[in-house]
Amino acid sequence: MSERITILHTNDLHSHFENWPRIRRYLLTQRQQQVAVGTSVLTVDLGDAVDRAHPLSEATRGQANVKLLNQIGYDAVTIGNNEGLGLTQSELNHLYDQANFDVILDNITDTQTNRRPSWAQPAKFITTPAGTRILLLAFTAPFILTYPLNGWTPASVKDRLPQLLAQYAGQYDVLVVMSHLGINVDRWLAKHYPSIDVIIGSHTHHLLVNGEADHGVLVAAAGKYGEYVGQINLTIDDQHRVTKAVAQTVATAKLPSAPQDNAEINALQVEGERLLSQQLVATVPTQLQPHWHHASDLTALGLQAITSYADTDLGMLNGGLFMRDLPAGVVTQNDLHTMLPHAMHVIRVTLSGQDLWRLIYEMELARPFLNKFPMRGMGFRGQVFGYIQYQGLRWDTVAHELYVHDAPVDRQATYQMALLDHHLFIPFFPTLNISGQTEILFKAFLRTVVGDYLATQWPVTK
Repeated sequence: MSERITILHTNDLHSHFENWPRIRRYLLTQRQQQVAVGTSVLTVDLGDAVDRAHPLSEATRGQANVKLLNQIGYDAVTIGNNEGLGLTQSELNHLYDQANFDVILDNITDTQTNRRPSWAQPAKFITTPAGTRILLLAFTAPFILTYPLNGWTPASVKDRLPQLLAQYAGQYDVLVVMSHLGINVDRWLAKHYPSIDVIIGSHTHHLLVNGEADHGVLVAAAGKYGEYVGQINLTIDDQHRVTKAVAQTVATAKLPSAPQDNAEINALQVEGERLLSQQLVATVPTQLQPHWHHASDLTALGLQAITSYADTDLGMLNGGLFMRDLPAGVVTQNDLHTMLPHAMHVIRVTLSGQDLWRLIYEMELARPFLNKFPMRGMGFRGQVFGYIQYQGLRWDTVAHELYVHDAPVDRQATYQMALLDHHLFIPFFPTLNISGQTEILFKAFLRTVVGDYLATQWPVTK
């Protein structure tokens, strides 16, 4: 007699709480219905549930997200880069203190202790009532450039998976990999490890409406932002082997709503804004307006903040970073958060004069395109890239000459410039990666850097 196992999965919610009430209702209802007909049900989340772009996630450093996840009773959760890099090591070490679910993660260790964090376990075994042994493994994208700056040492799944398979050989019937690695890595795993039964993917926000079969492995994924919820149905034979694996996704927008949904969603927003508004930052004398498509005093202020933080006098920022005005009077953390919601850090790059000239030339070539380019990803939470604005630099568009503080650039000299890690990760300024010696100043997000600068210039009056 065959056995049925259902895996319900969410991923990359990114604090999009507007979808949460429908998701919660669907997961709880599906579990109840499936269990009622004798199906074993697992519920998992693939990471990036937390995103500090939402004020409540910012104010609670993700603790509010965990409270929402607790409403489901997940069997297993793993982390994405928004948990691993968007929170400090101390914040992540306490993120799951009140969680009612297990966190599965194998490929991150504490750099100081060389041990796996206390909040994570490398694997989880679940045995169904029919005796089928399910092994859950989980891996997150190993950002080798930035994880060490946050106190973590990442490892490649290509190194860790073979060791785990050897360690757990003979102890499981069904192998499920929870992947926050991206679709390309998922397909690589399916090709090289066909003994995996299911790979549930995330990170690259890909949607596999009905999954895909790769080398006998079912690869599934449910998009981003809670716009879809995934369901995997497995048929198991008497020998506890998977004989059929089917994936499907459900569009959250098509799920039924309830009268109280909007009130719940709004309450989460209001509570986050209330908490952030209690944190006073500075008393600013004049209002500064953002301008996405031309130079502005607000962008100039941002440049002063990042160059001061990076201890240099040259810098570049794009106007599209600033999502609202900087108000006159008391400025709160809520003002900063709504103005600069991005997950970005300041970088200090060291370049020769020749390479600095080439970098600025790249920026000038890209300027007309980027001015209205709808930027997505790499920590950006805005609408368009916007106007490229410099501090301490001037480009002669006719002669193609670069001036540093009104003097021609010395192509043999060495210069330091403040930018953002976002500029390093996007493909428009290759000189940063080719020739720049880059230091990521990882301690604080851009909004915190700006807030600290405001606090030194215009302290809160008692």
